[in-house]
Amino acid sequence: MRKFACFGKKLQHLCNQSFHKYMSSTFQVLVRRVNSFCVQLGYFLSLSFLGFLALKFSKPRAASSVSLPLKDLDVFFTSVSAATVSSMSTVEMEVFSNFQLIVMTILMFGGGEVFISMIGLYLTRSNLRSGSKTIESKSLDSARDDRVTQCAKSDWKSFSCPVVNDKPTSVRSLELQSVPTEYNDKTVADPEKGPVVVTDFPCDAHLKYNSVRCLGLVVLIFLLVAHVLGSSLVTAYISTVPSAREVLRNKGISIQTFSVFTIVSTFANCGFVPTNENMMVFKNNSGILLLLIPHILFGNTLYPTCLRLILQALEKATRREEFTYILRNWREIGYTHLLPSMHSWFLGLTVLVFIVVQLVLFCSMEWRSDVMEGMSPYQKLVGALFQTVNSRHTGESVFDISTISPAILVLFVIMMYLAPYTSFLPIKEGDGKDQANSGRKGRWSLMECLNLSQLSYLIIFIILICITEREKLKTDPLNFNVLNITIEVISAYGNVGFTTGYSCKRQINPDGSCKDAYVGFVGKWSNEGKFILIVVMFFGRLKKFNMGGGKAWKLLA
Repeated sequence: MRKFACFGKKLQHLCNQSFHKYMSSTFQVLVRRVNSFCVQLGYFLSLSFLGFLALKFSKPRAASSVSLPLKDLDVFFTSVSAATVSSMSTVEMEVFSNFQLIVMTILMFGGGEVFISMIGLYLTRSNLRSGSKTIESKSLDSARDDRVTQCAKSDWKSFSCPVVNDKPTSVRSLELQSVPTEYNDKTVADPEKGPVVVTDFPCDAHLKYNSVRCLGLVVLIFLLVAHVLGSSLVTAYISTVPSAREVLRNKGISIQTFSVFTIVSTFANCGFVPTNENMMVFKNNSGILLLLIPHILFGNTLYPTCLRLILQALEKATRREEFTYILRNWREIGYTHLLPSMHSWFLGLTVLVFIVVQLVLFCSMEWRSDVMEGMSPYQKLVGALFQTVNSRHTGESVFDISTISPAILVLFVIMMYLAPYTSFLPIKEGDGKDQANSGRKGRWSLMECLNLSQLSYLIIFIILICITEREKLKTDPLNFNVLNITIEVISAYGNVGFTTGYSCKRQINPDGSCKDAYVGFVGKWSNEGKFILIVVMFFGRLKKFNMGGGKAWKLLA
């Protein structure tokens, strides 16, 4: 009887322990299987709502020309624009107080792609840590039970585990490819069964964890250095150049606030500037434009290339195996901004070609136009370079977009539409699995059939806005035309911020109450049109989740 009682207690203890482990593992699986799209959408919605509350219940500048309180929709629009780094505006920037500018700085920093990717790395590191502990705790039980140890799952990668008398099966997400590794057999002494042969699959779980940790630290240091160094340089420049300092003094803007706000906005590729005229008031200050150009590129289109250069330099300087592992196993790391070597160089070359093409066309079309009137040849060249670099995807302007030639505007629309990491890549990557999956046979699922391409959604948005603004399209065609609406929509989709604005001088039937303001074209839209553009900004910020849409549609001649 004592044996049965002892056996019953052990069985009860084992059941309770097993149930606890089962519930814990089930909860982890459910959490990790939450759709990444829903997580990021919830993040941007929450960030926008918190920003709206902070802007709503804080006072604007006392010297502001706005006598009436801002509309709730305009405040929410501004918060969404900052959180999604779109820089679309419905109110003048000089309306906001210093505290409100700080709130917008936090929104832009929190919505920046580099910052969000860094948070993803730290979440990956926590998953790796919990997964490695699970593996270690289950290894001995696996040897005793003579069965395969269950691997800890992760969103971006899997851990391979010690296995008894068999080879392990790696579990990974569909996006990543497996990296071939070697298997080493070793004998483990089991107290009950004696010597047991265990296959140690050297998945380098600890090396992966340390590599992700090192990569996270590199990104964090890169982020801090870029902001601290950039803010310091801009502050030093404005403090030493009287013309630039005089601009901020006349507008009542602190040099430190302007420097931090502008660098955060530029590196996050938002495009907001505390002045109403954006960077047009500094078009003759070529120095500050040259200081901002590297932040535009390294915070977005050239970030993968810059990151790989930094990692290669650290590998040669420190000779640590973590950096070697990161560079050679970029798929295993799962960091989407870490591209293979050849892809990174072609990306940098593509970005350079796009800039040169835009610069040549811009200078050839606008060199002697009114847009560059009163500027020296050097200032014209730097201003044109700054304007063309901003078309992907920052949106800061030194020239009035509405006065630029239509041919250049069309080119800007194309540049704004392209994804940040668009590159000419004349080589094939991967091991053939992606090609096999892309050429699969069978029926498309319902969601795949309903999912349209990016261009299709943009056309739908443009049509909807043309419907909501149909009366103004008839009565004010020089301001409200399809080209200006298209530029506004594509700019919001690309999270750029270019806008043609609104001019009372272009009205066919002049309105005596009309006053020109430094706001975006969307500022003159109806509430329905503004709401649609809010949806476009969210859609553009999360467009990476729909880059493969529209595959079920076939266009045959």
